[in-house]
Amino acid sequence: MKIGDLEIKGRTVLAPLAGITNLPFRLIAKECGCSLVCSEMVSAKGLQYNSQKTKKLLETAPGERPVSVQIFGAEADCMARAASYIEAEQGADIIDINFGCSVKKVAKTGAGVALMKDFHNAREIIRAVRAAISIPFTIKIRSGWDSSATQAFEIARMAEDNGVDAIAIHPRTAAQAFRGRADWSVIKQLKQMLSIPVIGNGDITTPEEGIAMVEETGCDGVMVGRAAMGDPFIFAGIEALLRGEPWAEPSLQERFAVMERLVDSHVDYLGERVACKMMRSRLSWFVKGLDGASVFRRELTGIESRDQAISLIRSYGDGLVA
Repeated sequence: MKIGDLEIKGRTVLAPLAGITNLPFRLIAKECGCSLVCSEMVSAKGLQYNSQKTKKLLETAPGERPVSVQIFGAEADCMARAASYIEAEQGADIIDINFGCSVKKVAKTGAGVALMKDFHNAREIIRAVRAAISIPFTIKIRSGWDSSATQAFEIARMAEDNGVDAIAIHPRTAAQAFRGRADWSVIKQLKQMLSIPVIGNGDITTPEEGIAMVEETGCDGVMVGRAAMGDPFIFAGIEALLRGEPWAEPSLQERFAVMERLVDSHVDYLGERVACKMMRSRLSWFVKGLDGASVFRRELTGIESRDQAISLIRSYGDGLVA
């Protein structure tokens, strides 16, 4: 898959997930076979006000490249300055704009999915950002505000005409959020309309579903979000099946080894107290459906240290393979 002049060695993409796709998680996803990773949403206003919390979201590492940084906002000049800063100072390979976030505190500012019903401002933002950067430029959209997907098609055509290099689409409406089923037919229609790459997103929970999306829609890439939170191996599975190679689910030992690396990397990145609080929920994502998972999840609620977390992981894992 090629986005602008950037060759992506594969066809899988980690969706940007607020509070999830930080640097440690992106490195795990990359290790597990993901071809292109994306940052959490970064506020253009936060960068304008020199927020250190916002700037931390921009930290990248060589091992995750190529990496896309997603920004959000509702003012063309502010978005252009943010994109220019990220290209010049942070070494991003791609700038992405969020046209899909339906969270009220984002949409009520005119950003995220609200841009899909403000065609004029959407065009001004895209033109300003395109003029401000030389690296590849993408956007992530939803179907729009209703099931017709008219807004998605209008925004997509305009984006291509104004220099956007690829479009990712989550084919649910703003009102749906993550409820109901993603309408993959919208991905297919978008792919037939555009000459730039189209990346499909929505309801991919297994490698086989990733292949089904490609076969049904003709999309150029497959973006996975929520399913990857507890199963980053899904990327390697999709890539293998796309190459026509066999794929086997990771062993329990491999799964638990990744859980340990998740703990260590978050402790190094965020500090032990913050990381352990975060791991209380995140480690539970990796054990869904396993015997004794409910007991393990209860034990996780009390972790206070890295050593305690690692000990719980090993104890639980040893019990499963015994």
